[in-house]
Amino acid sequence: MDTDTTPTIPTTTTDLPGGLWSLGDRSLTRFGYGAMQLAGPFVMGPPKDHDAAIAVLRAAVESGITHIDTSESYGPKIVNELIREALHPYAPDLVIATKVGGRRDARGGWPTARKPDELRRQIDDNLETLGLEHLDLVHLRMGDATGPAPEPVEEAFATLVDLQRQGLIRHLGLSNATAEQVAEAQSIAPIVSVQNAYNLATRNDDELIDRLASEGVAYIPFFPLGGFSPLQAQALSAVAERVGSAPLPVALAWLLQRSPNILLIPGTSSVEHLRENIAGAATVLSEDDVRELDAIGTRP
Repeated sequence: MDTDTTPTIPTTTTDLPGGLWSLGDRSLTRFGYGAMQLAGPFVMGPPKDHDAAIAVLRAAVESGITHIDTSESYGPKIVNELIREALHPYAPDLVIATKVGGRRDARGGWPTARKPDELRRQIDDNLETLGLEHLDLVHLRMGDATGPAPEPVEEAFATLVDLQRQGLIRHLGLSNATAEQVAEAQSIAPIVSVQNAYNLATRNDDELIDRLASEGVAYIPFFPLGGFSPLQAQALSAVAERVGSAPLPVALAWLLQRSPNILLIPGTSSVEHLRENIAGAATVLSEDDVRELDAIGTRP
């Protein structure tokens, strides 16, 4: 689709925290990169520093990361265009995951868009802005900006399955979904991943993570570093001080140790912060550390 002949940026190492995960027929690093923060304020418009955004994308790939998460709604279009500018033609081992099922309105809202024609248009838009012939991984985003909602999956998911059969999508997943919606989608076609809100402080999906792990399905937490109350933050800081790390990278290390099917996509617009996240996520937590951190989490 794109005739750009800029040299492909190779990965320089695969020695990243967590090692590798097999996602369908692809292998990718469990430590990935979420590109949402590359857009402007409220995930609208261009970044404040275009060159810095390009630099962090290239640094992510050069560090060995082979999993980048994005969405056409980031910007909108802006983040996909930055990824293409920074990384196209893409390294053969790079997996770019995107989301469909929502759009942006003129006021920066996140209305849903899951009718068949809306989904087909979003797939076409992703292909165009990323400069791809097919998409590696597409998550169908359910619910809305407030969180998951109990609603049928069948019509929207079947639309993506049809596009997969046409060769436009390689693998399918769900995002912002309930456990029931995940099971409904799996009754229609295989999925390789679920992307939901989950972190050390908010543990609603513990049972779902364990079930998916037993099935070989990846779980990708978004907002992996949010939602801490002052007391929870204090408890996290105590463990971080003991292991000689900053608090938030310790929360990433806990996620990697929580279950082997968890893939991380922490976002940042800073190369320095990206490197800090990678280093911190490599922290090895003892059983006592994990037990203490486990006590922070809230469950329904």
